Formats: sequence, structure tokens, C-alpha cells
Amino acid sequence: MSYTIAFAGKGGTGKTSLAGLTVRYLVEKKGKPVLAVDADSNACLNEAVGLDVDATVGSLREDSLETIRSGADRPGGMSMEQLFDFQIQQALVESKGYDLLVMGRPEGPGCYCAANNIIRKYTDMLSDKYAYTVIDNEAGMEHLSRRTTHSVDLLMIISDPTVKGVKTAKRIYDLVEELSLDVQRSAVILNRITGDEGDRLLDLSGELGLEIGGLVPQDISVFENDLKGAPIFEIDESSPARVAFFKILDEIGIP
Repeated sequence: MSYTIAFAGKGGTGKTSLAGLTVRYLVEKKGKPVLAVDADSNACLNEAVGLDVDATVGSLREDSLETIRSGADRPGGMSMEQLFDFQIQQALVESKGYDLLVMGRPEGPGCYCAANNIIRKYTDMLSDKYAYTVIDNEAGMEHLSRRTTHSVDLLMIISDPTVKGVKTAKRIYDLVEELSLDVQRSAVILNRITGDEGDRLLDLSGELGLEIGGLVPQDISVFENDLKGAPIFEIDESSPARVAFFKILDEIGIP
């Protein structure tokens, strides 16, 4: 069974960059196959890991619905479910040590239910083939209430260095408990720390009863990487953010 790491947090905290670094960590440190899942309709995990995406779960679902509406022939007499299963396999983007599946846009304005159900189903099906699954969820907490984050070994809740960010992390932490989601462990990562605000936020986190996984410093090399449009995979090994985050992952003890 795959060990699943999911990411949550409010927008702009850098969770996608840290999700990308987690994929890199697992590839480099563990040497076992990783499934990266971009479960955010505003897909950008592929950019973090440096892969081009030709098809998403959302677009494939639209294609399948159009096939039904048009009455077009299906290859080899496949049922719609068989055709969609085949298409999902084709949508996997393969790379050295890891593969990527992207949810993409949902089927209609404001409607995420079907797309989320599909990504959950196929994440569960595909994860059995991988030692690790890394899921980059959309920003906010709605994905939790829709129960698209479930059967998770480690939930990484990413916060920026603000009181608002830590309180949002607390709300996510509490929602996991309230919904009785199957999450074995949750840890808050304070990202983009520039000075002693980290100590003050650690105190606040302790008062709120949060488990802090660690602090990741603000890193000019990450900013420059983003400015060039380069994937986080290409960041130098001496990058302070990479060094700090890899140490956090070491200390968490991913099996």
C-alpha cells in the first residue's frame, strides 16, 4: 500500500513548491516509485516538477461526455468506464522515478464534485502501484469537506509567516478532526521565515495545540527560480529552503 503525503493550506503559502520538493526528496532519498497528483483545478504542480501535461482528468471527462452525447463509436467496443480507465492511464505523465496525474479544470462553473470523485477514485487505484503518493490539494479547506483528502499517512499543512496563516492552519487541523478523516498524522510547516517571527509563531502554534513539523526560511534562490519559470526540481542542493525542508522530512521519519 502506498504511503500518502497530502498538502493543504491557504493560497500563496508555497505548498506547491514544497509538494514538488517532497517528490524530489522521495526520488533522491528513497529510490522507490512516486505518484504525484495535482488535485488543484489551478494546476501547477507540473511546473514545480518540470513536466509538460497534455491531458487532465477534467478534460478527459469532458471528452467522454462528448462521446456519449454525440453517439460516436468507442474504440474496440469499450464501455464508457473502460474507455475512461484507458484514457486515465494515457494521461499519466512519466518521468524518472515518478509519474504525474493532473486533475485540471472541473466540468462546469463552480462544480467540482465529479472531477474530485474521479481524482479520488483513480488516485486510490493507481497508488497501489507506487511506494509513495504525493497529493497537492487546492488552496483552502473545501477539499477536506468534500472528503477528497482521505486515507492519508501524513498531512502537511503549510502556513506563511503570519498569525492569519497559523490560524488558518489551525482551522484545517480542526476540520480534519471534526470530519474524522483518515489522516494518521498532521504537521504544520511554517514557510518563508525571514527572522525571529518564526519563534513567535512557534509560540502561537503551541498555544493552539498544533504539531509543528519545522520552519523553512525565505530563500532568494526559490524566488529567482520562479522568476525564470524553472522547476523547483532544478534548485541547487545548497538552497537554504531545500536543505531545511529535507531536514524536516528526515526528522518526520517517512518510512
